Amino acid sequence: MNLVNGFSRREFLAHTSCFGAFYALARHIPLPALATELAGDSRVSQTSLVDKGFAAVRKVGNGLYATTSDPSKGLTTLCNGGFLVGRDAALLIEGFATPAGASFQMEALRTVSQVPVKAALDTHYHFDHSMGNSFYGSNNVPLWAHATAAKRIVDNYSPLQGADKETVLAPFEKRIKDAKSDTERAHAQSDLNALTGVFQIANSTVLGLPNHPLDPAKLPLSIDLGRLTAVLEPYPGHSGTDIVTRIPEQNVVYTGDLLFSGWYPVCFDEKATISGWRDTLKRFASFDKGTLFVPGHGQICGQEGIVSIREVFDDIAGQAEKMYKAGVPVEEAQHRYVVPDKFKNFPIYAWGFTIGPAITKLYSEWKAGKS
Repeated sequence: MNLVNGFSRREFLAHTSCFGAFYALARHIPLPALATELAGDSRVSQTSLVDKGFAAVRKVGNGLYATTSDPSKGLTTLCNGGFLVGRDAALLIEGFATPAGASFQMEALRTVSQVPVKAALDTHYHFDHSMGNSFYGSNNVPLWAHATAAKRIVDNYSPLQGADKETVLAPFEKRIKDAKSDTERAHAQSDLNALTGVFQIANSTVLGLPNHPLDPAKLPLSIDLGRLTAVLEPYPGHSGTDIVTRIPEQNVVYTGDLLFSGWYPVCFDEKATISGWRDTLKRFASFDKGTLFVPGHGQICGQEGIVSIREVFDDIAGQAEKMYKAGVPVEEAQHRYVVPDKFKNFPIYAWGFTIGPAITKLYSEWKAGKS
């Protein structure tokens, strides 16, 4: 599903508001059904514990629950997360896109257990995983995240609070106007559509900051919840603040956005590294063949999901390398990638958040001799 070519600028401006454009895009990112590969997995409940449309919670192990978002039905959560319930305590994963999203997950937890919440964890700082953090602050829940996550939330999202919408969006409007081709124009439009959502959510949200910084040099860290042990591990790739929650005894991993299941990966972050990300995915592929992954976006999956996203990266790198060796300028190469039929149904959140920066970063890594 190539979202960036699905709507014209005229259609967006005629039929939607600024935030409506983002919502219209999200409506075309439905959550797929549970894969047939998981139908026989005894860890995975075939029915949801709770389903509100915009997100559902499903049991994926002994004391393990996955919260999966369906953007086509609402923007309350936007990302995936989950919670772990031990004998003595619980761990919540993700702050989600809104305080209501974090509240939804807390309410789901309370349907299965009344144990104290040890902490909530932001897998990384991006808006769709952290704009609901204020819910945890108002409920005295300790909020854990990478040591640099709080600063990056402030640096990236506080400038949007109280900002003038037209001023923030003007550079993206100009890119549409100055586009040299219909393809460039469609890509620029997709970026504007995505940014409108980021702006609207950040502009209208009270920022909640992690108050328990996790030094990556001191990870992995084992968390004893009482007959349930989780391990927090840092990995490179998506944001420079990525922390994975692994439950080794049950072969379940909550990956955050280091895994986009059935999506094109979002690579725009200044700290994102394609080589590092591919190394991380190689590491995931080395986990037990029965490992269950709860991705940052998309449906929960097994190792087939790791195979798929590695193939996406391989395809982007393969096409980019041919252009690089042919001397195609990176500014042009960003827009010349062709989505193969194999991945035509994979959502592309926005070209300038996914494929464009992936190619730019690959070019930079090749020039530096890193890939």
